Amino acid sequence: MNRPAVGFRPTLPSVTRISDLDVVPYEVAPRPRASWRNGEYVLVGIEGDSPHPYEVELPDGRLAEVVPGDQIIGVLGRRAATLQVVGDWESVEDPADMDLLSVAGVVGRCTSRSAFAKNLPATSYVGHIVRGGSPVTMGQFAGDRTARPLRVPVVLIIGTSMDAGKTMAASRIVRVLRAAGRRVAGAKFTGVGRYRDVLAMRDAGAEWIFDFVDAGLPSSVVPPDEYEQAACSLINKINAVDADVAVIEAGASPLEPYNGDAAVRVLGDAVRTVVLCASDPYAAVGVISAFGIEPSFVAGRATSTSAGASLTTKLTGRPALDLLDRAIDTTLGALLARELGPARNSFTATAQPQESTTDANRR
Repeated sequence: MNRPAVGFRPTLPSVTRISDLDVVPYEVAPRPRASWRNGEYVLVGIEGDSPHPYEVELPDGRLAEVVPGDQIIGVLGRRAATLQVVGDWESVEDPADMDLLSVAGVVGRCTSRSAFAKNLPATSYVGHIVRGGSPVTMGQFAGDRTARPLRVPVVLIIGTSMDAGKTMAASRIVRVLRAAGRRVAGAKFTGVGRYRDVLAMRDAGAEWIFDFVDAGLPSSVVPPDEYEQAACSLINKINAVDADVAVIEAGASPLEPYNGDAAVRVLGDAVRTVVLCASDPYAAVGVISAFGIEPSFVAGRATSTSAGASLTTKLTGRPALDLLDRAIDTTLGALLARELGPARNSFTATAQPQESTTDANRR
């Protein structure tokens, strides 16, 4: 077992932002491959001979450069992106031959990669981050996972795939709700660890932001029961703040392995408005048919022109709104007000007090 040397400064990607690894000492110890588990923090070295630096996302959301020879503290996890990278830690056979699966610090073995995906570096395993001989895990920082209903109404944003316009839609909806005087909690319930998306909601006016990383998951590609426990942690974090409404994004699409269907199930009756962001009109039809949803309206790339919006409405029978068009703010605001009901009171007045939020959770 090795203690970090004096001057040892591995880069801490954003998957470490819920941890105390920047302030509390730890040791590094190699562990047998058979003992590895999802969500464990590991020290890996950046490999390769690329003349160009690679990027990792830091705990504050900023992108930083790393080069071969640098080390980072990543987390064992899984990714199943339809348009970019697929991989997982279970596929690792040789610890010296691993990959950075996301800029946020998820590591494992890449098993499929789009030719259009941004290049991510190979990595080599150095050892687990341990304290008292036991691995340090994301779950140790996850908070209360007791099952409770969400006490505020939800605008739920789902998509037909990644890159369908969900984060943009979330930001526009947050702005409209803030303009109406509502206090907004923004959250991302499914996906692969990346701080950028929820930071966009904060920039748009959300007073509190959360995601599944806050609940102890490197990604939501986990067994449904494990995901639902983590989702309970997110619900408790939202319940602990003084929000009027939660704008919640479910990354990817409901039918992918990211547990979008479980997110919908856990949120239950709190969902008042469902926004479907579609990459194209036919994809909207596919998700509505396959998942059996009834979106309040369709947004995203499919509605970015009048032709796309018209075809989307024709095929789905649902309104199609281009959320980049500021002229629809009045229409959008009226729709949200009608479906969410009056701000505060009916959703918070009878609730039991919860523990106070910490500065770390009120971002």
